[in-house]
Amino acid sequence: MIKLPHIESLRGGTTAAISAADLDLKTELAQETARRWFARTLSMRSPRDPALPSRPGRPEKPELIPPKHMKKRSLHTEKGRIALLHALAHIELNAVDLALDIVARFTTERVPHSFFDGWMQVAFEEAKHFRLIRDRLRDLGADYGDLPAHDGLWQAAHDTRNDLTARLAVVPLILEARGLDVTPTLQAKMRETGDDASADILDIIYNDEKGHVAVGAKWFRFLCAREKKDPSATFRELVRTNFRGPLKPPFNDVARAEAGLTPSFYRSLVSVSQS
Repeated sequence: MIKLPHIESLRGGTTAAISAADLDLKTELAQETARRWFARTLSMRSPRDPALPSRPGRPEKPELIPPKHMKKRSLHTEKGRIALLHALAHIELNAVDLALDIVARFTTERVPHSFFDGWMQVAFEEAKHFRLIRDRLRDLGADYGDLPAHDGLWQAAHDTRNDLTARLAVVPLILEARGLDVTPTLQAKMRETGDDASADILDIIYNDEKGHVAVGAKWFRFLCAREKKDPSATFRELVRTNFRGPLKPPFNDVARAEAGLTPSFYRSLVSVSQS
């Protein structure tokens, strides 16, 4: 049983989870803070809250390397499937910290409490996803940390640390939405190789991620409406300013639409990234 530190406030609990280098502690703190917030037993913030770290806590492994140095492996080998699951575990771990950071960093923002409800649900589910994938890696005789991983994901948080609207544009509406595009193909390939256990985990993640993109789209539109700004035009402007790297089709139009992400958002994004 993991011994948790005292959780005094929403900001305190999420900050402690971000800072935790022990990943069992990190995921349990994320989920327990969410439970207490949903039960309405936590204040929003406290004068005793710890300072928000510039980077999330991490164990010594995996080694972090530039994305271009990551090897590609075939999913038709067990090593290849382990490599994919390891990469997904790394993405989900970063997603835990990104969801926690949007709560901890923006508790002084003028938004309804339901904003924090949504993002704590996201944090809770991302922690679940990381544990599911890590357990699957262990089933296959591996573990998170056995392979290198790339360090590009946290850059999105750093670059948008002072602008909530930009954070929503980049993290849920670009990075999470990309997961909706690629996951069905990965699921199909896993099933082709007979790895139904891994494919079943991807099913859970895929269905949850639709909700995560929907949370992002809802609050992005809310902030744009409050400022009397056009969401699509604002999105284009924020992408040009805050996002590094290309986004390319094909897009999963059906899943994106279910999440409230209309084509006017990402069509303009493609033209920006390819110009």
